[in-house]
Amino acid sequence: MNKPSFSPKQRRVLNWWMPGSPDYHREAIVCDGAVRSGKTMAMGLSFVLWAMSCFNGQRFGICGKTIASLRRNVLADLLPRLQKLGMDWQEKRSENLLILRFQGIENHFYVFGGRDESSASLIQGITFAGVLLDEAVLMPRSFVDQACARCSVAGSRLWFNCNPAGPSHWFYKTWILEAEERNCLRLRFTMEDNPTLTDTIRTRYRRLYSGVFYQRYILGQWVQAEGRVYDFFTQDMVGKAPEHCDKWYISCDYGTVNPTSMGLWGRSDGVWYRVEEFYFDSRAQMRQMTDAEYADALKNLAGGRHITAVIVDPSAASFLELLRRQGWHVQKADNDVLRGIRLTSDCLKSGRIVICEKCRDCLREMECYVWDLRDGNKDRVRKEQDHAMDDMRYFVSTVLAESQHSFAACTVERKTLKSGKGSV
Repeated sequence: MNKPSFSPKQRRVLNWWMPGSPDYHREAIVCDGAVRSGKTMAMGLSFVLWAMSCFNGQRFGICGKTIASLRRNVLADLLPRLQKLGMDWQEKRSENLLILRFQGIENHFYVFGGRDESSASLIQGITFAGVLLDEAVLMPRSFVDQACARCSVAGSRLWFNCNPAGPSHWFYKTWILEAEERNCLRLRFTMEDNPTLTDTIRTRYRRLYSGVFYQRYILGQWVQAEGRVYDFFTQDMVGKAPEHCDKWYISCDYGTVNPTSMGLWGRSDGVWYRVEEFYFDSRAQMRQMTDAEYADALKNLAGGRHITAVIVDPSAASFLELLRRQGWHVQKADNDVLRGIRLTSDCLKSGRIVICEKCRDCLREMECYVWDLRDGNKDRVRKEQDHAMDDMRYFVSTVLAESQHSFAACTVERKTLKSGKGSV
């Protein structure tokens, strides 16, 4: 039996802009998800059908990482399909212009490459009735924002297509997490949404990847895949706070311009749980907190519990002194980064520490905390999305690290005395 030409999700992409569709009121669409999931062709075909059905004599934008990749990945398959539907097309490569004609209607489609920050200037000044951005996550935000700003014709719509990147990517934060606020239809594709793939091909792709790469490329999830420090950590390891704990600590990574992160740790049956947290990003909130305000936040986090000690970033001298004067028992954190990461990894894997579901910023940073792989550096982490990671490491390194008894061995160089009386 022949498979259908389009899957239900592809048909939804093809029809979302048509009167009578439950998605007709949307002003934008984002299709993201797995590799080989059939989203690119459905998006390209729907974009052109919408443009030729709703407009005449207008200009549109089709954007990719480069013009060459756009022609190869989108236009090479799309143009023959349009020709079969009865459309005539003419390409003026010197102008990066594609002219489409159908039953007396003619529209112009300009092709752009969003390679880097300078690409935004190429698209300034033009007016579009709509724009399609293929692999939007590979383009700089300045280019994508400029392309969207060009769509000022009445009835214009925005079209985005991409594979997932990491959860800290600006596109994920702006267009995936805020899809409803932006009146955007977001559809996540998997390989099951591509009816042209056989079961054998799907199985082959599933065998190619594992871990976070499987989550991103096969499941279509926005997870950090390149150089994650805690790449073994999964959602299955997230716990629930115990009802009773017999000992409490607070760990703190202090920042003024950078975020401040505090974690409340409780021990139950020999396991330490990060049960709650405080996280404040002054850049996001567009204001800074004083040391006194942070001290109040720490007191609220403690919630009247007896805190054995507050483990604090050793560089936060003024905050340390304020906490001492307020009566807190304060310890300077052990800030050996590599040793701390190794110890934290061991504790997470063995279950000696558990991150609880209320610690959302800590869990978010677990996905974003990566090694700095630039210039081949393998022994340094990127100083981004690392504030809850630092306070967690402070706790493990300072409280849980087993004391190590060590000895030093040395050799004494034997020298002959000038007097010739022997050697010592």
